[in-house]
Amino acid sequence: MDNTLPRIHRQPQPGGQAAVLQGHWTAARLADPASWADLAPALREPASAWDLRPITRLDHLGAQLLWNSWGRHWPQALEALPAQRAVLERVARYTVPLPPARRRGLAQAWWMLGEQILRLLGHLIGMLRLVGQLALDMGQLLRRPLQGPWRDFSGHLYHFGVTALPITALVGFLIGVVLAYLMAQQLRLFGADPFIVNIMGIAVIRELGPVLAAILIAGRSGSTITAQLGVMRVTEEIDAMRVMGIARNFRLVLPRVLAMTLAMPLVAVWTTVAALLGGMLAADVTLDVSPTYFVTALPDAVMASNLTLACAKSAVFGLLIAVVGCHFGLRVKPNTESLGQGTTASVVVSITLVILVDALFAVVFRDVGI
Repeated sequence: MDNTLPRIHRQPQPGGQAAVLQGHWTAARLADPASWADLAPALREPASAWDLRPITRLDHLGAQLLWNSWGRHWPQALEALPAQRAVLERVARYTVPLPPARRRGLAQAWWMLGEQILRLLGHLIGMLRLVGQLALDMGQLLRRPLQGPWRDFSGHLYHFGVTALPITALVGFLIGVVLAYLMAQQLRLFGADPFIVNIMGIAVIRELGPVLAAILIAGRSGSTITAQLGVMRVTEEIDAMRVMGIARNFRLVLPRVLAMTLAMPLVAVWTTVAALLGGMLAADVTLDVSPTYFVTALPDAVMASNLTLACAKSAVFGLLIAVVGCHFGLRVKPNTESLGQGTTASVVVSITLVILVDALFAVVFRDVGI
């Protein structure tokens, strides 16, 4: 038998069993998987006394293993050589105590719920403060338009609007094709092929176009806003602006909100047109509804008020996306982990608010254009 193998022998004694340790309790021996086959369960068994004197070698890793198995407190009966006790005392002195186990009861759940509610209220108050400051900045811009951040506004308008046109057109076109194919299968059963113009027009112009564009912009540009402001927070550029007396919200928040609010309706109309083109192509292939008939019947099937409602709704979506992106960007802490968490939260909250506001518009304006 290998005498260097770490092992534990149990010896009966009055009041229980004594654990007698033998072998080399070192990192080299404890790293051997074969040593854990019998050692791990033996360490978990209770013992009335521990005898470490037969151990031939003991290093800090072996002492740390024993200290952890004892629950990080000294056993009632311990026999050890002076050198062994010195190693154990050194490990006990520099080992961080285990945190107390958190009790998962009704009270803990109640405290966690309260913590989440307070965190939500903190975000709502911060966003309300941001909106109030944005209104004050708009008043300042109207009083002194020549001092506005127009260069930043034009740059953001280009990035939020023009650079988003290819991806929104592609996604809108494909969604239009898919919808038309699915509708054609049902309309063909009832011989209502021409009504695909009515269904596609209402679905795409009133609901799908603005919502689809808003979701794409929230994931694309909303995250960009949060990341840009978050990086400025990490690199302390925002603190430098405060030291130099530069209005943070007027130079950073206002141009982004204005650009997003203006670009969102334009991108929504572009996405709607692409979706209608895809639906027109699919209707021509599946139902023999010619593009000429589709274009001619669309103004009669869909009232112009639907397009007005869609543009107004898109402007609100753009405002929400920009405000949420700026809010989470300005709340980023000076570390990379907070930057990633803020960007993720910005996208999730933006998409959720877009869907909630769209549902609110659908309920409030249910009689408009129908």
